[in-house]
Amino acid sequence: MLDVARHAGVSKASVSRFIGEDRALLSDAIAQRIEQAIDQLGYRPNQMARGLKRGRTRLIGMLVADIRNPYSIAVMHGVETACRQHGYSLVVCNTDRDDEQERQHLAALRSYNIEGLIVNTLGHHLDQLLELQREMPLVLVDRKVEPLRSDLVGLDNPAAVRMAVHHLEQQGYRELLLISEATDGTSSRLERLASFKAEIARRPALNGAVLELDDALEAHLGNFLSTPGPKALFCANGVAALACTRALKALGCDLFGDVGLIALDDLDWYPLVGNGITALAQPTEAIGASAFDCLLKRLRGDTEPTRTLDFLPQLVIRGSTTRRQE
Repeated sequence: MLDVARHAGVSKASVSRFIGEDRALLSDAIAQRIEQAIDQLGYRPNQMARGLKRGRTRLIGMLVADIRNPYSIAVMHGVETACRQHGYSLVVCNTDRDDEQERQHLAALRSYNIEGLIVNTLGHHLDQLLELQREMPLVLVDRKVEPLRSDLVGLDNPAAVRMAVHHLEQQGYRELLLISEATDGTSSRLERLASFKAEIARRPALNGAVLELDDALEAHLGNFLSTPGPKALFCANGVAALACTRALKALGCDLFGDVGLIALDDLDWYPLVGNGITALAQPTEAIGASAFDCLLKRLRGDTEPTRTLDFLPQLVIRGSTTRRQE
């Protein structure tokens, strides 16, 4: 910056005003000389240093549990797009579902002087999260973290499960099996399991069971297929849908003649399996954008009570739930 000032024949303070938020204080002639000097010298301001000096880095942090999960990628894209539209940059940290990684990433995010944080993890390091929440706005995505009192953006899980079970019942399926990843305290997974059990309890024509993914999945599905009655699988997310599809193919199952299948999340490969997998598509872009919008409002001084935004899925019907004859 001193080189620019010397080249333009102005003070260092004038250059600081030009590249900062006080450009209007400079005369047109001085501003033009500084601009020409910057172009000739190839000067590029250090945005991080400027942010530290002003206490504003324009950085938003995002902590995700598993960046390989298609849901996480899609939501992250929605957050990043919204950040860019408002002049912010996104710093993403993947915990890989590892508590030590989460601890290290939280410390790193704090050192970056982020202005706000979006969290999609189990939050096992609650003390660190509470400390960060005292310093900056924090928004949760998909998963509640008690006792954090923060805005929460995600799917209306009871409504999603109701839509899935109703569709399967309408299609003539009577024996339903919900397959989920291990709950591990994840609020969204627990909500889906509880909602499924409630829906089965109030529908006398249906029988339902719950299965968590493990190494014996193929054997479990083989036992389920051996039972009488029109059967269908309800996969609670894309990871479960992929595992079940692989297991069914290994069993030599007629996809989807022997068993129906509906999945929460709508992934790119679903239309390619058999006649396509019926899905409950989550509005992931909207979820990510809304998470940033909640954060932005807090950054701008919003002091309203914490809010929960529950989005409805869209039922995308494909061949995996072809109507069954009783």
